[in-house]
Amino acid sequence: MSELKMAIDGQSLITPASIASQVFSSTDAIRDSELDEARAELALHLRVAEQQFLQDGAIGQIMLRLFTAMNAVRNRYSPKIWEQLIPIAQNHPVARYCHEDPFTRWSFEKPRGYSGDAGLLDFIYAHPSVQPLLDAASPLGKAVHSFVSQAPACVAVRERRDLLAQLVDDVASSRGGEAEILTIASGHLREAAMSQALKDKTVKRWVALDQDPLSVGAVASEYAGTVVEAVNGSVGTILKRSQTLGTFDFIYAAGLYDYLADEVAIKLSQRCLQMLKPHGTFLFANFADEIPDDGYMETFMNWALLLRSEEDMWRIMRATTEGLDVECSIRYGANKNIVYGIIRKLS
Repeated sequence: MSELKMAIDGQSLITPASIASQVFSSTDAIRDSELDEARAELALHLRVAEQQFLQDGAIGQIMLRLFTAMNAVRNRYSPKIWEQLIPIAQNHPVARYCHEDPFTRWSFEKPRGYSGDAGLLDFIYAHPSVQPLLDAASPLGKAVHSFVSQAPACVAVRERRDLLAQLVDDVASSRGGEAEILTIASGHLREAAMSQALKDKTVKRWVALDQDPLSVGAVASEYAGTVVEAVNGSVGTILKRSQTLGTFDFIYAAGLYDYLADEVAIKLSQRCLQMLKPHGTFLFANFADEIPDDGYMETFMNWALLLRSEEDMWRIMRATTEGLDVECSIRYGANKNIVYGIIRKLS
C-alpha cells in the first residue's frame, strides 16, 4: 500500500504506527555503541525521576526535569535511535506515575483509536466535559496534570483556538455577514464558542468537517439551530471530491497537518485553494520543530507528530501555489510552538 493511500485512508491517518513511519524515517545506520550510550543516558534520567517520585519530591520540579531530559535525549540522538528508546520509557515505572494524569493517560491509551482526538484537546482547553476525569484523579495525577497542562505545547494550542476564533470574526466582518467558513478536522470546534461573529449571527455558513462520528455528533448537538453544519468527512473525501461542500471565504486546518506527509499536505492544500472564493484565505497550522514537549509527548503520551520548521512550511506553500496569483505568509504563535502557513488569493 502506498504512503499516500495509507495517509488518507480514514482513521489510519493518525495512528501511532502510520505517523512513526514518517517521524522516524531515516536511512542512517544505527551503531551499537551509540545505541548503548543512548540507552544508558535514558536509564539514568528515568531512574532519577523514579527516585524523586518515590521520595515524594515536588511534582513540578520532577516533571520539569523529566520534560527537559526527554527533550535533550531526543535531540541528541538520531530519529532511529530515539525510536528504539521510546518503548523503554513507556515500559518504565516512571510511566505509571505520568499516567496518573488523566490527560497523559488518555493520549497514551487513545480511547477513540487515534492520536490527537477532540477529547484529548478538551483536556488542554479545560473543558467542563473532562472535569469528572480530573476530579477522580489521584493527588499525584492532579499535580502531574497541573504541570503538563501548562507546558508550552498546551499553551500554544489554547492560543491557537483563540486565534482561529478571531480570524473567523475578522473574515465575517470583512464579508458583511456573508462569510462562509470551512474547518477541516474540526474536532469539537471549541473555537466557535469564542467567536463573536457566530454569537452575533454575522456568519452565513460554517462547515465543521471531521472523520470522527463522535466529534461530528458533538458539534451537531452543541450548535444545533446555528449556521454551523457538522459534516462527516476526511482528507480522503476532500481529495476524492466525494462531497459537494461549496466554496468558502476562509478555510483552515489547525490540528491536521501535524499528521500529514508533505505529499498529502500539498495535495490537500491545492484542493483547499480550489474551494476558496476570490480573495479568500487558507490557513494551516503545525507544531514547530523545536517544541520542548516533544520527548514527553512521544514517550509517555504516545503522541508522535510531524513537526515542521519555517522552511518546511514554505516548501509546502511553494509547491501548493506554483503559478497561482496568491500571497503567502508565515506567522508563529507567541511562544513559537505552533507555526502558521497562510495563503491568500489575490483574485
